[in-house]
Amino acid sequence: MSSGKKSSELETNPAPDPQAPITRKGFLISLKNSGTPMPIPEQNVYGRCRPVSEFEKLNRVGEGSYGIVYRARDTRSGEIVALKRVRMDQEKDGLPVSGLREIMILKRCQHENIVRLREVVVGKSLDSIFLVMDFCEQDLASVLDNMSQPFTESEVKCITLQVLRALKYMHARYIIHRDLKVSNLLMTDKGCIKVADFGLARLYGNPPKPMTPQMVTLWYRAPELLLGARTHTTAVDMWAFGCILGELLLGKPLLPGNSEIAQLDMIIDLLGAPSESIWPGFLDLPAVQNFTLSQQPYNNLKTKFQMLGQAGRSLLNILFIYNPSTRATADECLSSKYFTEPPQPCDPRMMPTFPQHRNNVAPPQAQPSTEIPISHLLDVFIKRQRLE
Repeated sequence: MSSGKKSSELETNPAPDPQAPITRKGFLISLKNSGTPMPIPEQNVYGRCRPVSEFEKLNRVGEGSYGIVYRARDTRSGEIVALKRVRMDQEKDGLPVSGLREIMILKRCQHENIVRLREVVVGKSLDSIFLVMDFCEQDLASVLDNMSQPFTESEVKCITLQVLRALKYMHARYIIHRDLKVSNLLMTDKGCIKVADFGLARLYGNPPKPMTPQMVTLWYRAPELLLGARTHTTAVDMWAFGCILGELLLGKPLLPGNSEIAQLDMIIDLLGAPSESIWPGFLDLPAVQNFTLSQQPYNNLKTKFQMLGQAGRSLLNILFIYNPSTRATADECLSSKYFTEPPQPCDPRMMPTFPQHRNNVAPPQAQPSTEIPISHLLDVFIKRQRLE
C-alpha cells in the first residue's frame, strides 16, 4: 500500500473516542542510525502520563471548541470525571497549539469557579490525547433549553456573581477566555458554576498582539470584533458576560443573529447606533466601510428589561458600552448595587437541581406504580421555593 493511500485513510478515519482502535502509532527517530525510525519501548509508550485505558467511558456529554467531552469513570479511584479528547484532525506532527494553550492556561488556574484540570492521559496512538477534568452535572445551555420557566432573579444573581469572580481571577492573570457563552458555563448539583472550554483562550499583554476576530461565538461577539478589530482585550469577555446576564434574565438568547450584519443590526436595535463621539476610533475599524449600519438613535434596554430595577439596567448599560476601553471590568461589576439590593443572591446550595439531560444513557424501564414519583415531589418543592 502506498504512503499516500495510508495517509488518506487516516484522515478519513480518525479515532472517534477513547475506545477506538489505534490508527497512528508513534515512533522514535534514531540519531545513531541516520534518522531511521525505531519503535518506542513498551514501558515508555505513555511517558509520564497514565493510559486512557484506565478510564471507562460512560457517555458523550458535549463537544467543545477543540475537542469532544465524555463522562468517564476513573477505574483507579472510582470517581466520575470529564474526559476531553484533544482534537487532532489537522495535525500531522505533535500536539496542536490550541491544545497546548488550553493545558497551559488551565494549569495556571486554581479557582473554585473554573473547571479544574486534573491530569493529561494518553493512548498508544498520536491522536489519543485527553484532558481529565472535574465533572459537572449540568451546562447552563441544556438547563435553559429544558426549563419550564426562567431562573428567578435571585438565582441569576447567584450564577452571575460566580462567573464574575472567575473572570476577575482570569483577567488579573492576563487570560482572555474568548468564548464565553451559556454552554461553556457548567453547574454542579451543589449550585457551583464553573467556566469551562478554554480551547480559544489566550494570554494577552501590553501592547496587545493581533488575534483572530471571528473566534468568539457570534451571539456573544463584541461589536469591535464584528467590525474587524485585530487586538483583543478583556472587554470581549465582559460583552459576552452581558449577553449571558441578559439571556439568564429573559430565558432565551439576547442577541441571536444569524450573520455578522444581522448581529450588528440586533445590537444597534437594542443599544442605538455607535459613533466616533462615543467610541473614539470607531471609524477606523477595518469593517466599518463594508457595512451600512442602521442609524437607530435610542437605547432600548429599559424596554427590553422592564422587570429590572435601575441598578440592574445600569449594570447592563456599563457592560454594553461600545468603546471597549471604557466597558465595565469584572471588578467594577462585582461592586454593582445590583448584587446588594433585593432580591438577594441565593446561596449556591439552594439552587434548584435539574435532570441530567447531557447524560443520555437510557434509564432502566420502571415498573408501573401507583405511588407519586419522587421527581414530581421535587418539582413541587422547587416551585414552592421559587414562589416563596
